[in-house]
Amino acid sequence: MTDFNNDIIFANYRMDVRYDGQNYYGWQRHKDKPTIQGALEHAVTKCLGLRQNVEGSGRTDRGTHATGQVASIRLPEDINEKEALFSLNDVLEKNIEITSLKKISDSFHARESAIGKRYIYKIWNHPKLPSEMNEKVWYVPEKLNVNAMDKACSYFTGTKDFASFAKVPNYKRATSVRTVHSLALTQEGSLLCFSIIADGFLYKMVRNIVRAIVKVGEGRSNVDDIPGIIDAKSRKAAPGTAPASGLYLNTVFYDKKSMDDAIKTDQKKAI
Repeated sequence: MTDFNNDIIFANYRMDVRYDGQNYYGWQRHKDKPTIQGALEHAVTKCLGLRQNVEGSGRTDRGTHATGQVASIRLPEDINEKEALFSLNDVLEKNIEITSLKKISDSFHARESAIGKRYIYKIWNHPKLPSEMNEKVWYVPEKLNVNAMDKACSYFTGTKDFASFAKVPNYKRATSVRTVHSLALTQEGSLLCFSIIADGFLYKMVRNIVRAIVKVGEGRSNVDDIPGIIDAKSRKAAPGTAPASGLYLNTVFYDKKSMDDAIKTDQKKAI
């Protein structure tokens, strides 16, 4: 552990992180429970001798994953970024990896500077589940109607009140209106992937939307039912929640061009 004196000068750093969340109680620090934020802060303390907050772009739920989570943290301005990155990853468990650590403008904040996010939701639609995919997808053994699910996706794009697809959190939210820029479904063999890009997401919004679409694919509801569920603006009007195991925070966007490019890419890949 490195000892720093009280005259240390701090700078703002951007930390990019990926993780397998199956053994964690989500992102946010939670008493004695294992969390991603807690693990990162513990690594900073152990390697640098500092107690600093790691501010994520947003919370991910218990059991969900990330390939592109972003966090901001105040660290000494003169640290060697490459050495610090190596040391932190050496301390962290193997299912968490800091992929990048870079000094950045003081005006940058992982959450407040973000203009949008992309989540990926993965479904394995086959009678048998490969062992390596356990807790990394939603395993649906019965064959789904992919074409019907693809049609259902179009109803969720645009600026809408998504109250029907948001679990009521234990904190107040200003509005349940969000803009979904793109919702694309792709298929590669038995793997189905939803890619959803929006300016923001409500609590469990992605998992609730996916569950409604999969219910269409199961033949248990109709595509035409979707508008009524949205218009109801009530959680009671919508189906349940898809499992956390299939959800990945893929990208956090900080400029419009990169988000627009991602939207175009998703639309080209869609079924």
